[in-house]
Amino acid sequence: MQEFWQWAGSFWWLIFPIMGMAGGAAKAWEQGAKRRHERRLETLRLKGELKAAELAARGQVAPSRKPREIVSDAQVSSNQLLERLFQEHDEITARWLDYELDVAKLIAFPAMSDGRQPLTAAFLRAKKTADALRPASADAKISEQRVSEYLDAVGNYAVAFEIAEKDARRLRDSTFSEAERKRLDRAQKLLKVAIDESATQAERNVAYKRVREELEGLILLSDDAVTVLEKQVAREITAGPTPTPAPEREPNAEPAPEPVRAPEPERVRLNREDDRA
Repeated sequence: MQEFWQWAGSFWWLIFPIMGMAGGAAKAWEQGAKRRHERRLETLRLKGELKAAELAARGQVAPSRKPREIVSDAQVSSNQLLERLFQEHDEITARWLDYELDVAKLIAFPAMSDGRQPLTAAFLRAKKTADALRPASADAKISEQRVSEYLDAVGNYAVAFEIAEKDARRLRDSTFSEAERKRLDRAQKLLKVAIDESATQAERNVAYKRVREELEGLILLSDDAVTVLEKQVAREITAGPTPTPAPEREPNAEPAPEPVRAPEPERVRLNREDDRA
C-alpha cells in the first residue's frame, strides 16, 4: 500500500487531465440526457394535441388548440369523420412521398429514408398500421370501434411523421463520416446537372450515372425514386434556335431570283477499312 502511495505521489499531476476528461464525459452525458428529455416532452406535447382532436371528434371535449383541423365541429357523422381522416391520412402520406421520391431531399435529409433510425422506423410502423386500418371508403359499413381504431392510427401516424421529420432535419448528414459527407455533397451537385434542362443529354446521362455511384452504399433509393429521377434525366430538350421570319414582299413586286447553288461535292463511299478507322 505504501508503494502505491509513493507511485501516486510521483504522478500527482495526472489528476488534472483525468478530472478534465471526467468533466467532459459528464457534460456530454448531461447534454444527451437533456436532448432525450426535450424529445420526450415534444412527443408528449404532440400526442396531447392529437388526443384533444380525437376527443373533439367523439364529442367529448372542445379543444382550445389543434395541430390540424381533423374536425371542425364537436359532433360529426361517421362518414364525415372518415372523410376528414382520409384527407389527413393522404396529406401525411404526400408529405412523406415528397421525401421518398425526391432524390435531392433524400440526400439533404437521409434519415427520412433510413429505417435503421429509431424515429423513422416508428413512423414506418405507424404508417403500416394506419394503412391497414383504413376503410375502403367513407361509406363503408364499419363498426364504431373500427372507426375509433382508425382515428387513433391516423393520430399516431401524424405524430410519428412530425417527430421523424424534425429529427431528420436536425441530423441531416451528421451520422455520416467526413468522407461520406463529401460524397453526398458531390452527389447533390451532380444531381443538379442531371436534371438541368439546359445541359445536353450526354451531360445529363453522365451526371446521373455518377450520382448513382456516389450514393452507392450510402442511401438506398427506392424503385419509384429511381423511376422519377430517370424520367427527369431523359426529358427531351425542347429549346432550340428561333426561326427567322421571311421578309414580306411588296405587292406586284417581282420575285427575287433564286440563288445559284454551287455543285455539291461528290460523296465518296467509305469501304469497310475506312469504317473501322
